Amino acid sequence: MTVREATFDLLRGLGMTTVFGNPGSTELPFLAGLPRDFSYVLGLHEGAVVGMADGYAQGTGRPALVNLHTAPGLGNASAAIMTAYLNRTPLVIVAGQQDRRHLASEPFLAGRLTEMVRPYVKWSDQPVRAEDVPAAIARAYHTAAQPPAGPAFVAVPQDDWGATAPPPRPHRVLNRACPDERELERAARLLEAGRSPAIVAGAGVDRSGAWEDTVRLAERLRAAVWADPFASRAGFPQDHALFRGHLSPAQATLAEELSGHDVVLVLGAPVFKYYRYLPGPVVAEGTELVHVTDDPEEAARAPVGVSLVGDVALAVRRLLESVRISERPAPEPLPAPPAPRVAEPLPVDYVLYTVGRMLPEEAVVVEETPSSKPLLHRYIRVRRPGGFYSAASGGLGFGVSASVGLSMAEPERPVVCIVGDGSLAYGLQALWSAGRYGRRVVFVVLNNRQYRVLRLLAGRDGLEGEVPGTGLEGFDPEGAARSLGCPAETVEAPEELEEALGRALAAGSPRLLNVLVDPESPREMWG
Repeated sequence: MTVREATFDLLRGLGMTTVFGNPGSTELPFLAGLPRDFSYVLGLHEGAVVGMADGYAQGTGRPALVNLHTAPGLGNASAAIMTAYLNRTPLVIVAGQQDRRHLASEPFLAGRLTEMVRPYVKWSDQPVRAEDVPAAIARAYHTAAQPPAGPAFVAVPQDDWGATAPPPRPHRVLNRACPDERELERAARLLEAGRSPAIVAGAGVDRSGAWEDTVRLAERLRAAVWADPFASRAGFPQDHALFRGHLSPAQATLAEELSGHDVVLVLGAPVFKYYRYLPGPVVAEGTELVHVTDDPEEAARAPVGVSLVGDVALAVRRLLESVRISERPAPEPLPAPPAPRVAEPLPVDYVLYTVGRMLPEEAVVVEETPSSKPLLHRYIRVRRPGGFYSAASGGLGFGVSASVGLSMAEPERPVVCIVGDGSLAYGLQALWSAGRYGRRVVFVVLNNRQYRVLRLLAGRDGLEGEVPGTGLEGFDPEGAARSLGCPAETVEAPEELEEALGRALAAGSPRLLNVLVDPESPREMWG
């Protein structure tokens, strides 16, 4: 058979029959006459393509296939690839390369593709022989899926697809490994003996399927549960009586927040992810810290405690089997935040409060609103596994694109993407894909006509003078969405908000709400 035929057989066996891409000339030999059992999801920009695949892979829990156009397409996708790497998203990225027979002369559209994607892929390869292409893609699949998951890359010269290759052989890789059992037993005794234990639940809890067991472990220990500062997924139900909120992204304040706990168990999160430089201890003196992660590098750079490397879900299950039910008093539940004031123009906190009140329990929330993130966490509580996604990189453009991919992965769940107007501008092309494929996504744009987060940061740090390039006056999210085939409307008044949200949530197809919020809201910067 040909390399192309062998590759399609391989992809069928791996369950990768959905291709996310934007086609180019070097990909034509692979794409022309795509088999009928494969589907092609078109994105109008490579960043949107990778973002959609990122959401789809996280939603399904399996590697997704991305097809990009040689060096220009790979360059356009680079920020989204970095985000997928930091999100721990398994992607198999295949890019076309110029014809192998004249690569030595560096023809038009040739590129140093394997170098371009480093260091934000787990493995990068251009096979030496055409017949090695299927094996390289199989290796990319298994490498991408192996914890810590992430993108893997294969460059394929365009003439390779017609060469001959042997049929692929079935091969499975089983990746789950439990951390050291003796250390887990020691951790169980520490948690039992602690005066006031705490759990920090990160994205790795949700990725590994440990959500319900983590709830049972916290209840058995009567432990307070925190979310790590920049969790890209929620690891614990945020309406639970034991949930204490999100830790601060600064060293001194985070240590102060954990200072009341003598034992801290960090699950599926780094120790710790900071933003503002505010030096202090990592944890208070005398606090014992146990860290469970599937990432050896994350374990190696943890500054304190003991780090156990292995599958987070298996570790939680083993701890749950080992610890006895505690008789210590449970922490007092946090009071519900008061309803924010209603005003015109709309305050951001009131908009997020209204969204949180109207969200179906099964909804998936995607966040990309940097200045309003703490308010979102205050008023929108994630109640189910796979209920929250954000970009671990902090780069813009993920939210809109990933929402489309998540809706494809879990079509029965409504997806609500809460995005700033500045963030929306980075992912506009994905609105076209949302419309074309009829995805059940509501895009709530917090439109303050500026990059609010930059102005807040400048004020917090005492910087004087106006910051250039932070005004977004004249950008029309409603008009942009309509031009890309996504129905949209603008909301200005409080009485319009609830009705517009109700219509959008009931539509069963994409809708964008351009919510004009108070440009001075929020007034304070987090961290």
